[in-house]
Amino acid sequence: MNSRIFIYVSYIRTTPDELWEALTSSEFTREYWMGHTVESDWQNGSSIRFTRPDGSSVLSGTILASEKPRMLSYTWSYQGSEQTRAEEPSRVTFLLERFEADPDLVKLTVTHDEFPENTTIFKDISTGWPMVLSSLKTLLETKQAIHFSSRCGK
Repeated sequence: MNSRIFIYVSYIRTTPDELWEALTSSEFTREYWMGHTVESDWQNGSSIRFTRPDGSSVLSGTILASEKPRMLSYTWSYQGSEQTRAEEPSRVTFLLERFEADPDLVKLTVTHDEFPENTTIFKDISTGWPMVLSSLKTLLETKQAIHFSSRCGK
């Protein structure tokens, strides 16, 4: 594993339960994740899968920790290209915390780490996560997601 770490912190006017639902619901993810849906039973050790609108798999992994509505962690294997399919999985962790200075806000910290030594995916996630998380925040606060095309940032 190498030392590359991606960390993104945002403050969202929502509740921890609503944010948890947005992270774990197929209907929610379809809205803010460029049409992709998430599937899992959210139990430790279970599989997680993100699918494109055509039903093909784009991401898969294993649930490492699921503590509703506080923390979620899973491995991340991107199936976008032959090169990325060959990469060892990395890890994504979501930490949801009430913001003490304003109880109407939730502090969301997303950490993506444990990349393989010669990672090719790090550049893509460094562009992709800010788009996905900005769309998530906008959806929760305004009820309308940002609709980036799947080619944005490439």
